[in-house]
Amino acid sequence: MKLRRLLMTGMLTVAFLSLASIGMADMQAAQKWIDSEFQPSTLTKAEQMKEMEWFIKAAAPFKGMEIKVVSETIPTHEYESKVLAKAFYEITGIKVTHDLIQEGDVIEKLQVQFQSGENVFDAYINDSDLIGTHFRGGHVVNLSDWMEGEGKSVTLPTLDIDDFMGKSFTTGPDGKLYQLPDQQFANLYWFRYDWFQNPEYKKAFKAKYGYDLGVPVNWSAYEDIAEFFTEDVREIDGVAIYGHMDYGKKAPDLGWRFTDAWLSMAGAGDKGIPNGKPVDEWGIRVNGCVPVGASVSRGGATNGPAAKYALRKYMEWLRKYAPPGALGMDFYQSLPSLAKGNVAQQIFWYTAFTASMVQEGTPVVNADGTPKWRMAPSPHGPYWEEGQKLGYQDCGAWTLLKSTPIKRRQAAWLFAQFCVAKTVSLKKAHVGLTPIRDSDIRDKSFTERAPKLGGLVEFYRSPARVAWTPTGTNVPDYPKLSQLWWQNIGEAVAGEVTVSTAMDNLAKEQDKIMMRLERAGILGECGPKLNKPRDESYWLNQPGSPKAKLANEKPQGETVDYDKLIEAWKAGKAK
Repeated sequence: MKLRRLLMTGMLTVAFLSLASIGMADMQAAQKWIDSEFQPSTLTKAEQMKEMEWFIKAAAPFKGMEIKVVSETIPTHEYESKVLAKAFYEITGIKVTHDLIQEGDVIEKLQVQFQSGENVFDAYINDSDLIGTHFRGGHVVNLSDWMEGEGKSVTLPTLDIDDFMGKSFTTGPDGKLYQLPDQQFANLYWFRYDWFQNPEYKKAFKAKYGYDLGVPVNWSAYEDIAEFFTEDVREIDGVAIYGHMDYGKKAPDLGWRFTDAWLSMAGAGDKGIPNGKPVDEWGIRVNGCVPVGASVSRGGATNGPAAKYALRKYMEWLRKYAPPGALGMDFYQSLPSLAKGNVAQQIFWYTAFTASMVQEGTPVVNADGTPKWRMAPSPHGPYWEEGQKLGYQDCGAWTLLKSTPIKRRQAAWLFAQFCVAKTVSLKKAHVGLTPIRDSDIRDKSFTERAPKLGGLVEFYRSPARVAWTPTGTNVPDYPKLSQLWWQNIGEAVAGEVTVSTAMDNLAKEQDKIMMRLERAGILGECGPKLNKPRDESYWLNQPGSPKAKLANEKPQGETVDYDKLIEAWKAGKAK
């Protein structure tokens, strides 16, 4: 017995030593990553180590597990896939495969898991545009309750939800958080600041149009500037230049080009932040939380005068003022175009690609590393009214599904939080330039870097950052409805149907899908219940959206001086 006790004691001692050595190795790995990669941070190194110590302890029951997560392909997620997944494995012992695919494919994988109930991925980074789907559909874990229940033991005490700038975008009408923001970027106006400051161009523009060359406030001014650089300036240093950039290939990303608030920028929706009520930027009317129609005949605005105007202008500018080949490009093919240095402005540019636009040695960056370009608020169309959202903001956010087994869900939740924890979030924000935390964007490291980022820092420090918002909760089934946009708009762009027919068809098809959802009765009390059709004149004569056709869709162009705009942002104003 004595010998057995001694042997057991020895075995236990060895076991404790083994556990201690594993813990020590994890801590050493954490220290290595903090020293070599996770700088700068809003936390001190001691605070970072304390946060990493929590991850090591919380991850202990999952050590040796392998999990799979997925996101779209942008620089921020490439950093997570290549760097943060490796760091997480070395620190926690949980191996993560972070797949990078196109956004349309992410939605397709989500749909497969929704419909089959099989666990395709353990967590998804998908746009908060799906918030209307997530809070209605019953497939997604309500994170507010999760963090107090089954996920409590694996929820980071220093997560600090209120620090996330996009929290309002991932919250349902019930006040519950359904997604955890991982990155966000706005859809802003991009222009060649150096060309706009050229005295010769300024003089010629004012002589022709009667107002100053500057940041366009409305679409009239944007159109005048596009015409001026394409037809009057024509070339700079022997290189042909263009006044506008866009893309027009019939592909899923053409749909995002429009659902990402293009109709709202034209002024199709109602007033309201983060999204117009009762009619949103997709043209879908709700009664409370209940979708009641997209067609004007049902009180919607998808095929209203403002929506048709928006599509006409998109097609006109693409053909008249964009570089050759733009009509046949998709979203991804169009991205490098601005960096070539032959485009004066782009009305609709995603700040997620700022990182590629600040690389020294490119035609759009000065020798001292400062950009020749700037970003500013996108101009709005003639139907837009004060109080409407000003544009689109993407918020890619971690989403957990109920069909994922709890243990795998808990392990994936640990990785999700690791990717947004204060230990790593500031460095990730500098890499991808898609900031998610207020504390990060206000850090002195971004103050120092601001002059080389063309207005990005000033934008995210201003109230403007919440006037640019993702698709809202009016959209009851994003995966099904979003497919309709690129197909119908693509037909118009290809010249197969007229603008009017394309938008009429889109509105009708949205109503058909919502009708099916209504009949299925699977979306609960906030599911669609469509209005009966009425003569369009009834709705067009009501206050708000849908709005009647304007007698003049091209009012006087209006611009603002960029430097004054930046001062407004710095002073805490939205514009």
